[in-house]
Amino acid sequence: MKVTVIGSGNLGKSIIAGLASSALFDPKNILVADKSNENLEFIKNSSGVSVTPDNNNAVKDAKWIILCIQPRVLKLVLDEIKDQLNPDQVLISTVTGVSIDEINKIVPENKVIRAMPNTAAIKQQSMSFITSLDNEHEDVAFVEKMFGTIGKTMIIEEHLMQAATVLGASSTAFFLRFLRALTQGGVQMGFHPHEAQEISAQVAIGAAALIEDGTHAEVEVDNVTTPQGCTIEGLNAMEHNGLSSAVIKGVMAAYQRINNIN
Repeated sequence: MKVTVIGSGNLGKSIIAGLASSALFDPKNILVADKSNENLEFIKNSSGVSVTPDNNNAVKDAKWIILCIQPRVLKLVLDEIKDQLNPDQVLISTVTGVSIDEINKIVPENKVIRAMPNTAAIKQQSMSFITSLDNEHEDVAFVEKMFGTIGKTMIIEEHLMQAATVLGASSTAFFLRFLRALTQGGVQMGFHPHEAQEISAQVAIGAAALIEDGTHAEVEVDNVTTPQGCTIEGLNAMEHNGLSSAVIKGVMAAYQRINNIN
């Protein structure tokens, strides 16, 4: 099977690298289309895939067509390629905030599957969400394998995609802001900035690993705290200053915003 990726920005590059290094596709069966010759040259040299500046040429023989483009150009790209598509081809959209129904209004004969990775895809540590009108279809299972090459995946209902964007993508920034605050605290205690950031980052990785098996986060919190110790003192100070409340309010503010973006 052949796959075409339209768009080679940061997300596109991550997906291409994941697919090219996996057992799902031979790199020679991956074709990347982009208007940027600089991006295409980089991808060709780094991943060994084929490239083209022509979207119409790119989609002709592909079973899978991954759309890694901005929402503002989606309609232009679909209008450009729709006459070249056949009903057996599957469109995989990573475009934020555009429903399957909206895409099918332009290309009604094609199956559309939405996928929402995050920026950690570049490190093959993405949390990606997959959805279609029929999540039990074998094509959805294969797309889940595709995005499994760049991290973890979860199949969800489409009505949760907005929430998934906030919790699975925006939260990257939320965590990094908290990590930055930890780093600043470390500097104030005496570490150099690069040391404090290295410590904070490794602690974050370790904390996440502690709950990978489904252990509740508070169980691990309890394992760190001791009676009258420094950890509980710090936790209580953070809660008195609204840590949990601020995070929840931030998540919900982002969710309200994404539901009101036109």
